[in-house]
Amino acid sequence: MSRRKIIFICVAAAVILFFSAAVFIFRPSFVFVRLTDPETEIWPNISNLEKKPITLLFAGDIMLSRSVGKKMAELENWKWPFEKIGEYLSGADLTFGNLESVISDEGRNVGSIYSFRADPRVAAGLVFAGFDVLSVANNHIGDWGRLAFEDSFKILEENGIGHAGGGFSEEEAHQAVIKEVEGTKFAFLAYTTLGAKWTEAVASSSGAAWLDERISEDIGRARGQADIVIISIHFGEEYQTKSNSFQQKIARAAIDSGADLVIGHHPHVAQETENYKCGWIAYSLGNFIFDQYFSKETMEGMLLRVIVRNGKIESFEPIRIKITSDYQAVRQEE
Repeated sequence: MSRRKIIFICVAAAVILFFSAAVFIFRPSFVFVRLTDPETEIWPNISNLEKKPITLLFAGDIMLSRSVGKKMAELENWKWPFEKIGEYLSGADLTFGNLESVISDEGRNVGSIYSFRADPRVAAGLVFAGFDVLSVANNHIGDWGRLAFEDSFKILEENGIGHAGGGFSEEEAHQAVIKEVEGTKFAFLAYTTLGAKWTEAVASSSGAAWLDERISEDIGRARGQADIVIISIHFGEEYQTKSNSFQQKIARAAIDSGADLVIGHHPHVAQETENYKCGWIAYSLGNFIFDQYFSKETMEGMLLRVIVRNGKIESFEPIRIKITSDYQAVRQEE
């Protein structure tokens, strides 16, 4: 055997011995696990890992006009109503509420003594509070005419806030607003049973989505687009602390049609919640920002905290809020 071959064999043997010794000496650092070994399962299948919980917050009626608007203008602070609760709201993954006043400097008062139109600068407060979607389907959408509510849609869009239950056409008004968080998709639909009939979106005419038999079709379409379907309905009797049979019939029918969650607005006071079949119902969240200081009940309301995990509602928690004498929302325990 040639001298060169002998040298090569010796070097190779030395290298093998060196690495064998290293593995033996430092063996605690070299732990190899067969990832597919069903006995160990040290490294679980990534597809079986649970998704992190997603937090949703739902607020009641938000009215940023009249005395509330005057207070903000006096202070030159358009975040004022939300300053004590904004951090909590914006900490949720998704935040939703009912916008009870159009946001615009357009249009004209149609004549109601309860006509609400908020200064466009209030949008800064809604953004500060972290609102992702607002229902515009209510009896105040037409308070200042078509120009005003169309302007309101534009202002919300410009500020990155979705408007459910209203649009520039019938199709848009009945189309779900889709939001995605951590791979889970949420569909928001909104309807009103109250208001001036001319505000209904029909064909290519702007307006709100009125509640009728189309809700089942809308829910079915949303069901194909999202994991969780949420319905907001403007219904019920003002200042009544219990839901009526009409509310119960409509809300339960929405769950039967495939909705996961139904949120009610309009009574201006909080009403009961209900677990119906596989869905959840809050018949009225009451006021969230308002100036109805004539009663304790109208200066209180309810936030709803909903936790979703793996595409299912895991928990449903009402949180009491109150409105201060200078129109700021705070949680009751504070």
